[in-house]
Amino acid sequence: MKKLISSVSPHFHSPITTQKIMLDVIIALMPAAIASVIIFGFRSLLVIGVCVAVCVFCEWGFEKICKKENTTSDLSAVVTGLLLAFNLPVSIPLWQAAFGSIVAIVVVKQIFGGIGQNFANPALTARIVMMTAFSGSMTAWVFPDASSTATPLALFAKGELDSLPSLLDMFLGVRGGCLGETCTLALLLGGIYLLVKRVISWHLPVAFLGTVALMSLVCGQQPLYQLMSGGLMIGAIFMATDYSTSPATKWGKIIAGVFCGLITVLIRFWGNFPEGVSFSILLMNILTPYIEKLTRAKAVGGAKR
Repeated sequence: MKKLISSVSPHFHSPITTQKIMLDVIIALMPAAIASVIIFGFRSLLVIGVCVAVCVFCEWGFEKICKKENTTSDLSAVVTGLLLAFNLPVSIPLWQAAFGSIVAIVVVKQIFGGIGQNFANPALTARIVMMTAFSGSMTAWVFPDASSTATPLALFAKGELDSLPSLLDMFLGVRGGCLGETCTLALLLGGIYLLVKRVISWHLPVAFLGTVALMSLVCGQQPLYQLMSGGLMIGAIFMATDYSTSPATKWGKIIAGVFCGLITVLIRFWGNFPEGVSFSILLMNILTPYIEKLTRAKAVGGAKR
């Protein structure tokens, strides 16, 4: 007779699995993947393929060595690979993309216990590590015509506003940047899909984007350009909403979104880096347990903790 395992109530059955959630995220990322090929060419597929393959292999290999249950079938490693690739320029050397994938899966995810136990978003943390280790290749932006260019945020920092792409080009992604961050249309389509499927809620992305838009207006910047520049859209929709590293409560999500927006604006407008999305999300990832504790509803009649 098998050992009966019981956990804390409530007990209920749900058809929703990690695999189904990750599959929905993969589907939501497909418009951005297609846009990256159209905008930057077929090398984007190579970068995406390397990141996904190395992430899946590292997860399988680490669990094999540690004699843990194989979790590659839950598709979370595929999602990590896609998100990391989308945060890299198309010209990134493939060995560096592989290095980032190893950092994401082995260092950030598996060493801390695997899915659900990582302290920060693996793809985002790996990107920050790569920005530090390979700053040259990580900022070698390529325009869709294969010529070198500056990103809109870099143009803002230099005050070269006349060189900014049109709002339509920003919306369609015809500009320099990372693979998956340039096409606002594709990212919005993915975000709408996740909202319809109830994989994410509106609270954190809206609070994040709304704060950046409001603060940009207050600071005399251009809100639409700020919203569509850098990794703000992909960060707010796909990375800040990661289940493992974002608050579970509604007010917690709003608080995290507002502070992500504030930190992003502070770094963009007054920091040494033109972009602040990655740092803002990482900081909120670290503070998530405290935000949840502050916003957790107390059970009726329950004692204070």
